[in-house]
Amino acid sequence: MGGKTRREYLRTIHPRYRKADRQQRRLILDEFCSNCDYNRKYAIRLLNKPLPSKHPRKTRNRRCSTRYGSQLLSVLASVWETAGFPWSLRLKALLPLWMPWIRRHFGISALIEHQLLSISPRQMDRRLKERKLRLKRRLYGRTKPGSLLKHHIPIKTDSWDVTTPGFVEIDLVSHSGNSGDGEFIYSLNVTDIHTTWVETRAVLGKSQAHVVDALEHIRATLPFRLRGIDTDNGSEFINNHLLRYSRSHGIQFTRGRPYKKDDNAHVEQKNWTHVRKLLGYARFDTPEALAAINALYDNELRLFQNLYLPSVKLTTKTRVGSRLQRTYDAPQTPLERVIAAGVLAKEAAARLCTQRDRLDPFALSRSIDERLELIQRLANLRQSPKSPESASIPALPLQALEEVSRRFGIPISVRTTPGLHSR
Repeated sequence: MGGKTRREYLRTIHPRYRKADRQQRRLILDEFCSNCDYNRKYAIRLLNKPLPSKHPRKTRNRRCSTRYGSQLLSVLASVWETAGFPWSLRLKALLPLWMPWIRRHFGISALIEHQLLSISPRQMDRRLKERKLRLKRRLYGRTKPGSLLKHHIPIKTDSWDVTTPGFVEIDLVSHSGNSGDGEFIYSLNVTDIHTTWVETRAVLGKSQAHVVDALEHIRATLPFRLRGIDTDNGSEFINNHLLRYSRSHGIQFTRGRPYKKDDNAHVEQKNWTHVRKLLGYARFDTPEALAAINALYDNELRLFQNLYLPSVKLTTKTRVGSRLQRTYDAPQTPLERVIAAGVLAKEAAARLCTQRDRLDPFALSRSIDERLELIQRLANLRQSPKSPESASIPALPLQALEEVSRRFGIPISVRTTPGLHSR
């Protein structure tokens, strides 16, 4: 018996079943189950509920999802890789900002442009899933606790709730490779809490004087006044040099709790995205490598990360049962947050905006890659970890490296072999 016939049969016996007594209902139910091959409980539910309409409501056709072609996915993946593999919400926010250069580099049609601007972050995650699975993460550090002057430097116990730029977290990232012996390069990472602006400076060794000199260089580079620093308990920070420096310049100096890395969560995150992700885990221990890394930090990298890469900030955390729901604000670039804070003079803000509109983020990314190739030529590979992915990462030929080295004015050591890490 077909579906239409079953419905007609149900419509015929339904009023008779509703008027029958208990004995007659049993007989009608036996007949209904036998003819329609229904389960008895299912048949009872059909006969007890009201009859459906003779003209069933037409179901609305589900809207077909947009089909994204290979060209759009190729452009999206290229932008994602050029921007340093940002989170899909940040990738969505940077597409309108990058669109003039996307048109110039890829020659996309109006349809592809419309799809790029309308694709959702969730869809980006689906389309880039296979590429994301190839990325791996490792973190480690070599910070030793400092025991001097701890009673002079207060512990910051409250959460960050600042509305003014200038309060920063600072930390050192070691480039020691497989060995912590001898002197090697560290990256001093400075992250502003309110604007997410990041400045980085490399130092050879972590002597107290070198750390203070690097912080002074960064203080002069920041587009706003340095008001406060928060550090971990390493001896490179808990010392008389930095304490005197902060007091002489009117800088608030606080520290986190010992062995609580979450107290410096902002800078710990930037240690990965702005340092380790680019330079990897190789060992750098020469003045030439120091000059090359600082040339990268002072030029293309700071412009690329602060002018073109949006970031999000956590606004609220709500406990729902055993789960914690986090709410973030709209993605903005550090430059946009600095301008919104109103601490920049009009001339300085106009100069930074003009620089952002004039520079090409794709060209900046290529220049960063070239500088990273030169930097990896200066790595001490004997004391650097070997990566299984290094075989699949192409390195520039020696002649191309020498040409780029002359253009940037950075020496390279011909006796070394190409590095193991790249963007």
